Amino acid sequence: METFEFHYKALQDALDKRSFSGDRALIEKTIQYASEKHKNQKRKDGSPYIIHPLAVAQIVTEMGLDTEAILAALLHDCIEDTDTSHDEISKLFGETVAQLVEGVTKLTRANFSTTEQAQMENLRKMFMAMSKDIRVVLIKIADRLHNMRTMQYQSPSKQIIKCRETMDIYAPLAHRLGMQKIKWELEDTAMQYLAPDDYNGIMSYLNAHKEQDEAFMKTIQNTISQRLSSVGIRNTTYGRIKHVYSIYRKMQTQGKTMDELYDLYAFRVIVDTIPDCYNVLGHIHDLFNLVPGRFKDYISTPKPNMYQSLHTTVIGTQGVPFEVQIRTWDMHETAEYGIAAHWKYKQGTGNGDEKDFEWVRRLLESQQDTDAEDYLQSLKIDMFNDEVFVFTPKGRIVSLPAGSTPIDFAYAIHSGVGNSMVGAKVNNRIMGIGTPLNNGDIVEILTSKSSKCGPSRDWLNICKSNQARTKIKQWFKKEKREENVAHGRASFEAEMRRAGLPLPLTIDPEIGPQLLRKLAFDTWEDMYAAIGYGGLTAVKAVGRIRDDINKAMKLQSGDKSIPAVPAKNSAGDSARDDRHSVNGVIVEDIDSCMVKFAKCCTPVPGDAIVGFITKGFGVSVHRCDCPNAAHRDDPIQSARWVRVRWASQADQPFETTLELDCNTRDGLLLDVATTMSTNHIRLKELNGRELEGSKSIFTVRFEVKNVDELESIRKKLLNIPDVVATRRGQY
Repeated sequence: METFEFHYKALQDALDKRSFSGDRALIEKTIQYASEKHKNQKRKDGSPYIIHPLAVAQIVTEMGLDTEAILAALLHDCIEDTDTSHDEISKLFGETVAQLVEGVTKLTRANFSTTEQAQMENLRKMFMAMSKDIRVVLIKIADRLHNMRTMQYQSPSKQIIKCRETMDIYAPLAHRLGMQKIKWELEDTAMQYLAPDDYNGIMSYLNAHKEQDEAFMKTIQNTISQRLSSVGIRNTTYGRIKHVYSIYRKMQTQGKTMDELYDLYAFRVIVDTIPDCYNVLGHIHDLFNLVPGRFKDYISTPKPNMYQSLHTTVIGTQGVPFEVQIRTWDMHETAEYGIAAHWKYKQGTGNGDEKDFEWVRRLLESQQDTDAEDYLQSLKIDMFNDEVFVFTPKGRIVSLPAGSTPIDFAYAIHSGVGNSMVGAKVNNRIMGIGTPLNNGDIVEILTSKSSKCGPSRDWLNICKSNQARTKIKQWFKKEKREENVAHGRASFEAEMRRAGLPLPLTIDPEIGPQLLRKLAFDTWEDMYAAIGYGGLTAVKAVGRIRDDINKAMKLQSGDKSIPAVPAKNSAGDSARDDRHSVNGVIVEDIDSCMVKFAKCCTPVPGDAIVGFITKGFGVSVHRCDCPNAAHRDDPIQSARWVRVRWASQADQPFETTLELDCNTRDGLLLDVATTMSTNHIRLKELNGRELEGSKSIFTVRFEVKNVDELESIRKKLLNIPDVVATRRGQY
């Protein structure tokens, strides 16, 4: 169990190591205050809760942040988990510290494992916080890092959720901020829980070859150090094995085993000046054989996260390839702690170059007219993927996401250039506007002043950057509204018909406004325009209002209590004419009527079914054993029950629901999800609720082709330990 004394000393050592000259008395006061506020709280391992804020403050100190950031790290859980208020922190420690704590608290409440809409909002909050004060996000990354270091105390299901969140959000964010040391630890720790077999396999290999690897690295290190010292270049040289997740990714992408990997070793040479870096490069190439095409100069062309180094891959006398990174001490500090090493709040400096945060502003701008799912996908391209560096004809460097095209380049220069583009030259040759750009390409955009010029809708499928996609959509939004409305209306109405939903409900004076609020538009015309210019898809629009429409239809039709006349599902029916089927169902004696499946019993092919004629919304299909179809012989409503049968349509998916009675235990939800995934079942919804007596009920909504497939997956779910019974459910 971790102790207060251990973490208190670790924080003091971190302050001493960086020769901290801030207000130590104020830090002591803050530790006492936080200890008092958290005195009755424990961590998962039973240790005092205060050790977590102490550990986060230690990481923030190691980043090189200022007194205010250290105080905020010590207090970062006070507003969230105690009776502390913003005003109280402001009064005792200053308004800036209170704002930092509140900023971290808002990010802590963000749950990155929810829907795309919630994810987009939470990411937007993070970028907003970064644009106002980067320290908020740096403290949050430190918070996540310590939580990952103690992940062994979490339940298996929580481990999976938190580690996936770390891989999807926090590790890439640390990379984008240039914090490589923290990024590597986050990735390696998360991999232990997400891919334990692969992690342990790599670690076993490294441990088995440890002595051999250390001897090789010592030989290379001595060779480099002796050469540089002999010519008067002061240097610090050391070698390392690349981190586990980096090795794992190489194995996955290259399809190789550990023995086949190209370069497991990396050596770092740290010198005093930039001229020394290039001198060292010459000596390295003299000592070892250069591997062609494996040299990168990030000193003259820094990465957007400010990373600078010379990278070269060489082969030694033993025939083993290895990478050498050459940098100055300032570059090394930036490589380890990224933006934190140069932030303007760092004591004794004033270097907060606003250009460092252009990418944050671009990400904030790009989310304004973008659908949530599209935004999240493009965000991973803009923020998390590797970059490609290209040049304008005048030599200006432009950084773009890997795989970008001249379209992306044009809009990176200016929206006016992109909107008037008619062609492009790459390295002085005319190339297609969809040509992928490579590092070092010189790109020239050909434009026209004609009023008829403008982007094509096809460009949305060609460009790679969210910046370009957003600007193209904005052009269509502004210039082509009437066309967008017509195009969007046609797409929306076609999708409504495909889904078997009634269009008249959208103009119903009671239901229509409710649907618009769900879609977040003021008018239907605005929604049609959004679909037209690409800000929203018809499929997503209909998906968001489907449940509301079905509820409205159910209320108007009285589905829940209407009795009926039985339907017949004879074996001979399947051979009959299917040309009038709707959604896989044929209604006897009624041609081309609307069909929907009752949510009270979720029928699938193979179930005996019966249809009920609703008031204005077609036929609702029930299972014959549905409680709502139990009194079909009631003379009052019998005329509204009709015969229906399944059409012979192969492989059409149907949604259904199972309810699982379970004994409560950790990891059960994950076991259910894994079973569905292993059997290639498309899961639509999975949730659970805990009952008294250590019992739980899980509701699983998914797609199957027929009742046989449903029965098969039901048996597999019953084989899961602590799943004791199943039954068909509602959704």
